[in-house]
Amino acid sequence: MSNKELVLRAVGELFGKQDPSAVDRWVSAGYIQHSSLAADGPEPLRTLVSSLPDGFRYEGARVIADGDLVALHGIYHGFGPQPLVAFDLFRVDADGKLAEHWDAMTPLVTDTASGRTQTDGAAEPADLGRTEANRALVLEFADRVLKGADYSVLTDYISTETYLQHNPEAADGLNGFGAAAATWAEQGKNLVYKSIRKALAEGDFVLLQSEGEFGVPVAYWDLFRVADGKIVEHWDVVAPVPADLPHANGLF
Repeated sequence: MSNKELVLRAVGELFGKQDPSAVDRWVSAGYIQHSSLAADGPEPLRTLVSSLPDGFRYEGARVIADGDLVALHGIYHGFGPQPLVAFDLFRVDADGKLAEHWDAMTPLVTDTASGRTQTDGAAEPADLGRTEANRALVLEFADRVLKGADYSVLTDYISTETYLQHNPEAADGLNGFGAAAATWAEQGKNLVYKSIRKALAEGDFVLLQSEGEFGVPVAYWDLFRVADGKIVEHWDVVAPVPADLPHANGLF
């Protein structure tokens, strides 16, 4: 069983079937938690699964696997009063158990600037032979544009013909991104990327987890799709860093 298959099966039993006993089958005794929803170890996860409300469900959109890391992108229904768009990242250990977990969530927005949803679009990784080239491109973009704030080189990395946007406040195309960034700046929410913490890649998908500021300290999760050497599609979750966590591991 591949790590991708393993994570999908484990999450399906934990959050699909809401089966607390799945913790015994799939979760390491030394499970390390970075989420704000639970403490370390399998027992807090068991408690979380046991307390899921009636009607809770997870709607998966896409899965990205990179070595021992597997990322899920989808929507949780029932964690709160409104659906939450989420990235979940799991590390699988050598024994085939879930050993570590990170996540980020943001409310689902139904009326978006682009008319696209926060999770629709291309779903399956393609162009698998260019995984490392695509990773390198996005990391260079992150260094020069996201961290370096050199927007003069945007067209070196982002397609001027097709740039599909899933951030709810930005329209398609570079002009849409520019207009949204200007509005955010007026609100005192400049895009500040301090460090890129993780970069997962599978084919044309590259997922970055970054630490920065957006008016307040945040975790940026940016998923890019690359075609012909240019970024052509973008999804994201921007999540404030909580003041307190139920563990000492940090959000990253």
